[in-house]
Amino acid sequence: MVSAKIYAEGGGEGQLLDTLFRQAWTQFFKSAGLIGRMPRIVRGKGRLRTFDLFATAVRNPRSGELPLLLVDSEGPVAANLSAWQHLKARDRWDPPSGTSDDQAFLMVQVMEAWFLADRAMLREYFGPALRETYFRSWPVLEAVSKDDILNALKGATASCAKPYAKGKVSFELLGQLNPTEVEKASPHAKALLDRLRQF
Repeated sequence: MVSAKIYAEGGGEGQLLDTLFRQAWTQFFKSAGLIGRMPRIVRGKGRLRTFDLFATAVRNPRSGELPLLLVDSEGPVAANLSAWQHLKARDRWDPPSGTSDDQAFLMVQVMEAWFLADRAMLREYFGPALRETYFRSWPVLEAVSKDDILNALKGATASCAKPYAKGKVSFELLGQLNPTEVEKASPHAKALLDRLRQF
């Protein structure tokens, strides 16, 4: 039986962030119904380091384990491009030899876009001080730039007891996300979850 091992982008230093990162992704995948197909999560920290860890895993295969890459797209993804084609165009990353198209996945344009897909979760987490006027009615969430997403979260939560920040807060939000809402708003997130459901 083959299981997935996901090399996922996620910055910051320290054991606490490693633990919170794994817990958040595990909870997200449990909520997506992947309990019997739970992937193993590796925090790659920086973007390039994440790719390097993935490439190393591909070059040194382990029985029963399929490495997957998960990084922010950092920009819009053209409709006619695969994840690997986007990464080649943006980062000049070539897929390691033997890698298939269904081993690279993107958070478009940044992981925080997934949070905006689940407004109910944001209301619950941040409470009444959340200023939702910062969240525009974006009809296509994956078309919203990284800067616009991050600025919206920063502005909307500035008066909250625990304003938005990468690290502990972002991992807590990830763990509380409703994957159904994320899949509705993000075709690339749906592609990842659909792939994991095949294990």
